[in-house]
Amino acid sequence: MKVMIDLCIVPLGVGVSVSSYVAECVKILEAAGLSTQLHAYGTNVEGDWDEVFAAVKQCHARVHEMGAPRITTSLRVGTRTDRVQSMEDKVRSVEDKLKPKV
Repeated sequence: MKVMIDLCIVPLGVGVSVSSYVAECVKILEAAGLSTQLHAYGTNVEGDWDEVFAAVKQCHARVHEMGAPRITTSLRVGTRTDRVQSMEDKVRSVEDKLKPKV
């Protein structure tokens, strides 16, 4: 099953800046062959259900290896069976509706 998630992994007990941890997670997601879109408060990820969630598990393991004693993760998950739709399709649909009518 294909899945699209919005992932926000926050290491706790590591100070204020978490960009190095986020960068490691993005590397893991991309190495898994998943499509990603980084945004200001998380990362959108799409791919096969099992591959996506295996990569999220790897992200947790890596962030702990980097020294984070605790992690809190927010995750929103979407699946769809009526048609195939990518992250780009979803964004384009909204952008098309924002274009001025001529």
